[in-house]
Order: sequence, then structure tokens, then C-alpha cells
Amino acid sequence: MKLNRLSLILAFALLFSCSEKQDVSLENFSINDDVFTSGESLTSLAFGLHDLEAITADQRTLLIGVHGSNSRGYEWVYPLQVLDKDTNLISFFRWNDKGCPEPSATLLLEIIKSKIDHNPNFERVVLLGHSYGGLLVTAFSEAWDLELPLEIHSIASPLKGMGGLSSICEYNSPNSLSAGTILYQWRTIQALDGAFKDLDFDPQVVEINNSIVTRLPETYKGNKLGHNWSISWVADEILSFNQ
Repeated sequence: MKLNRLSLILAFALLFSCSEKQDVSLENFSINDDVFTSGESLTSLAFGLHDLEAITADQRTLLIGVHGSNSRGYEWVYPLQVLDKDTNLISFFRWNDKGCPEPSATLLLEIIKSKIDHNPNFERVVLLGHSYGGLLVTAFSEAWDLELPLEIHSIASPLKGMGGLSSICEYNSPNSLSAGTILYQWRTIQALDGAFKDLDFDPQVVEINNSIVTRLPETYKGNKLGHNWSISWVADEILSFNQ
């Protein structure tokens, strides 16, 4: 999947046709009874990149969550809170998951470049893409041309393609990584993943040179580790190896 100028034009047209931005803050998130309400606050955002907290001089990492298709948002509440620390700016990218991922990937790349230009304290970018959003962030593995290092986490994502992706979107998974890029493929167990269990192949399995592949376990905190729980498990893993 190549990011191109036409896709950028279409993406900006889509962005400016959306409703006005609503303010959402990590401080107001609840992981208990109100987790679904917190999730709805994310999915109600206009298309584009939204900071979920104030920008400070201590932040060195721009960390962006990218949702999958038909997301209800609640699956992001715990992971984004877990990954929030003084040195991270936590952001969320709302995009048109009813369309092909390339225009939104092109838009996000341009937004990131602009954000870095205005925030010289950033030293790296981390992208977490779940399900269909994993295709979007993985597109960066070949397109990244900034000097800052890029860390990509593709979580429970059908990187091999499924449905009409290949024919309608002309989607092809990347073959290699650009300089300064690390790609993690986090794959659920297909039989336990409600999005993939009925397929006769595992759409998560694709070979990308030098990517780091991890198969998730069967359970997480006493629950079956299915499609949506995967983000929380990965967030805990990221937290552990960054400590």
C-alpha cells in the first residue's frame, strides 16, 4: 500500500467535511461501569488526530491509537490510560473505517509531520493500530521518511487482507521496513478471535522482513483473549518492556 498525493487530497476533503471536534480527556475516562461511555466519547470525535491531554515540555513520545472497523471505543480506554505517563503525549486518530485505509494513512502521516514541526521535543513516534487500524499504521513501515524513530504495533490485524481489501482498495501488505522503523505484529489465536475464527485462513499471518511477531496467549486476566482484549494485553507488554 503506497501513500500518495491523490490519497492525501481525498483525505483532507474528508477531514474538513466532518463535524466539529469535541474535547475528550484521559482524565475523564473510567475503566469500570462507565467504560462504554468513555469509549463513546472517542468514537464520537470528528475524523482527525486528537490529543487526549495537554502538551507539556516533558513529553518525548507521540503515541497514537488508531481504531479498527466499527469500533465502540471502550477497548481503548484501559490501554490508553496504562500507556499514559509524563513523557508520552497520548493521542487518538479517528478515521473513516468504512473506506480504504490509504487516504487516512496519508492524512495521518502529514498530520504527524506537522505536529513534530511544532513540537521539537518529540524524540520518537509510537503507533498502535487495532484490527483494520493495524493495516493503516502498517502502511507507515514503508512510507516513513522522518529522522525520528518510529515504533509500530499492529494488533489483531488482518494484514494479509480479507474481504474486498485487495480488489477494491488495491491493498498489498508491505514487504520491508523503512530506516528507523520497528514493526511489532501481535497476533491473536484465530480460533478465539471473533473477527477471524470463521475464516479458513488466518489473515494476521503475513511475512514482513525484520518485523517482530508475537502470538498472544489464550487468556488475559481470567478472560478469553479475543479480538478486543488484545489491545489491553499488548499495552501491558509495552509498559513492561519500556520500564
